[in-house]
Amino acid sequence: MNNVEKQINGRIMKSILNLRLHIPVFLILIQWNSVYSQEYKKEYTYSPFIWKSEPPKNCPFEKSKEIIDIRFNGRAIRYDAPDTFYPTWASDGHLYSPITDGILYGFSFNSFKGKEASTGAAKIIGNDPLNLDIYPVSVHKSSAEPYSGRYPCGSLIHNGVWYYGTYCVDYKDSKEFPYRVRTEDGLVVDICKCKPRYDLTDTCMNINYIGPFVGFRTSTDYGKTWKETPHTPDAPIFNDPGIPFTPTKIGAPHFVDFGKDMEHSPDGYAYLVAHGSIDNDVLPKVANASWITGDAIYLLRVLPSVENINDPSKYEFFAGYDKNNEPVWTSAFNLIKPLFEWNNHCGCVNVTYNPELEKFIMFVSYGKHTRSTFNTYVLESNEITGPWRLITYMEKFGEQAYFVHTPSKFISNDGRSAWLFYSANFQSPNYKENHRSYPPGSGYGLSIQEIEFIITQKE
Repeated sequence: MNNVEKQINGRIMKSILNLRLHIPVFLILIQWNSVYSQEYKKEYTYSPFIWKSEPPKNCPFEKSKEIIDIRFNGRAIRYDAPDTFYPTWASDGHLYSPITDGILYGFSFNSFKGKEASTGAAKIIGNDPLNLDIYPVSVHKSSAEPYSGRYPCGSLIHNGVWYYGTYCVDYKDSKEFPYRVRTEDGLVVDICKCKPRYDLTDTCMNINYIGPFVGFRTSTDYGKTWKETPHTPDAPIFNDPGIPFTPTKIGAPHFVDFGKDMEHSPDGYAYLVAHGSIDNDVLPKVANASWITGDAIYLLRVLPSVENINDPSKYEFFAGYDKNNEPVWTSAFNLIKPLFEWNNHCGCVNVTYNPELEKFIMFVSYGKHTRSTFNTYVLESNEITGPWRLITYMEKFGEQAYFVHTPSKFISNDGRSAWLFYSANFQSPNYKENHRSYPPGSGYGLSIQEIEFIITQKE
């Protein structure tokens, strides 16, 4: 039993003693858990509908001819919990996920505490998304300095090892983060400081700068204890960015979901996708990327092991295509190329492999800035390296949805139905914005929607 489990049981027993009732302990435990479960989750029902796809005119993706739409089936639930859920499906059948910025069973997780930044690990029990139990496993502190926050990102359990990544952010409105470029003679030049973006939206908003991906801590006991990454925020694994508070390419990578214990990986590699900035951006903004805004999606891979996961020399980066249109991989980070670009229309990205449809499904969420409404678009591809085609573009999904993905555990046997996990509307009521909860059930914590992929009939 770890410290968190002891504290949970201690708080339960304290509640029992305060009741001063002569009832068998196990009955009180069952009743306490039932009351808590009723308080922290709420189901929603509504009339099913297909989201009307209205992509911007400059959308670079051709429309998919195989998966043409997404239907929301009218069943949803929201768990009143912290956010930042990226569940990984372990060999024991359970999901395990990072969590942060909230309270679960009385335990607090706060990623915005600078030197005292903390993140959590959670176990998700159940086979029905409408009836899950989410329990904290541990709380872990890792300094974010010289940045203000340190948040969870890529999370994978494979062969009994949990790899838990973190990245840094800064959000102090008083700071001015210049967009910087390095000249041919090695000088670093500021080309803008806290200017309005090209579309005149404010850039000094909330968590407006994404810093480096630091590295992975590891656990061999499902998150009860951890071995910290050897890397630090000012000396991150890929030395990206080379200068703190400058544009980042691999800011918040997320593992491609290949199913239970990575069973559908085609080659044993763990693949990661990340959003970030591009070189020589003609439409620059502050730091050129935030946790929810960016210009491009990047792809990298590694053979997962405790020895490899924090060794940058063991990674390969997507570097474009050769003359035969075959993907090129490189071990040189400076040769990395975007999987695709869409300037100022990229953001938090997640990919799940759907084995029945034999498709990679990608969700990308972004906003004009970190306090605006967010848009989510969904892509499909036969290969992780593309080409990627548009399934649907959901304007104001959530209306401020983020960390959108479909865990492989809850994909139906025919591949057509899935459950969409995300969080939403962290700005309401924290700031003046009051974003609508749409579809019903969208909100802070863990929101889950039943969806269906609309497939064209094969001739």
